[in-house]
Amino acid sequence: MNKLAALLALVAPALLVAEPPAKPKKSASSQPAGFHELKIGDPAPDFELIGIDEEMHTLKDYAEAGLLMVAFLSNHCPTSQAVEGRIKRLVKEFKGKGFKLVAINPNDPAALRPDELGYSKYNDSFPEMKRHAKEQDFNFDYLYDGDTQRTALAYGCLATPHVFLFDKERKLRYQGRLDDSRYADEATVTAADARNAIVALLDGKPAPVEVTQPHGCSTKWIDKRQQVASDHEKWEKGEVEVELIDAKGIAALRKNDTKKVRLFNVWATWCGPCVKEFPELVATSRKFGLRDFELITISMDDPKEMPAVKAFLEKNNAIVPDKLKPSLQAEGRKGNAYIFNEASSEALMQALDTEWPGPIPHTLVVAPGGEVIFRHTGEVDGDELRAKILDHMGRFYVPEP
Repeated sequence: MNKLAALLALVAPALLVAEPPAKPKKSASSQPAGFHELKIGDPAPDFELIGIDEEMHTLKDYAEAGLLMVAFLSNHCPTSQAVEGRIKRLVKEFKGKGFKLVAINPNDPAALRPDELGYSKYNDSFPEMKRHAKEQDFNFDYLYDGDTQRTALAYGCLATPHVFLFDKERKLRYQGRLDDSRYADEATVTAADARNAIVALLDGKPAPVEVTQPHGCSTKWIDKRQQVASDHEKWEKGEVEVELIDAKGIAALRKNDTKKVRLFNVWATWCGPCVKEFPELVATSRKFGLRDFELITISMDDPKEMPAVKAFLEKNNAIVPDKLKPSLQAEGRKGNAYIFNEASSEALMQALDTEWPGPIPHTLVVAPGGEVIFRHTGEVDGDELRAKILDHMGRFYVPEP
């Protein structure tokens, strides 16, 4: 796999990787052509979309429901993932009471940068929707709109999550956020706006609040693909700083007195498995580029081969994400690429990982404070590596203690 293919594997529809919270403004001027903002009382736009059950779904399929919620969700967004549990509880709570919910993924997978997938195991492609929904045990229909986005445009989907509640005549009675919390813990919810609207409407009353602002990750429109391509070009042209390091320096990094998860990889340009696995390491670095994470490479090449090491790293785009640069500067470091400059490999093993049997490549992931999250000797499986890291770092935003 070449370097570009490895990176595109995280963002193209056959791809595998979040972004800071966004609170989109309700301004159609910043939205793509065809964007329509629904008003209270407007009829529900029709749709014809494929679901994860491989069946086509239309608005009339839900005609029997007295109340219909159309919820725009996504796989990749941490806020969307955080509300999944509450949405499943809504479906369960109001089952048999005339309420129905259908979810729609509005996003174009190719309009997502790798680092926008840092909170998710899956991207927003249709095949990944199936896997995500199965793992999270969705109890509602989940439809895909990413190829054309006609439905998202017709409804005026600003973000994921963004919910629209329609009455029996399919007139809009509530739209906006599910509730006021971006966290998964239901105890953090202080305004359950959508649920309050459901209760009121089922009781024949108007929604207490009819319009709120959705909060989450902005809709990834097809026209954002050019921004993703520009981001790839930036990585293609990036430079890498390579420094020498001894066992004492490695021990200090291994101690990890930071808030970052650190992925150490010991490698060499003359090591076939090292070269083969390297694109997966770079893909991992890009996936978690907006989180507290860093890839630190330690080359076992002769220090005299520094130009060759630098050339290899730049060819494979092993650059430092912009988010990391301030922390490196504060630590007095130029970058995250090193060549071990001592003769004894034993010294390196003692400094980095006493359980390392010796061969390279060797990969070690440590949490803040030095706890080992993952270790592997030999060519690493990128999906397994990223899953272990995500298991530790989490799929949701977590409130500060």
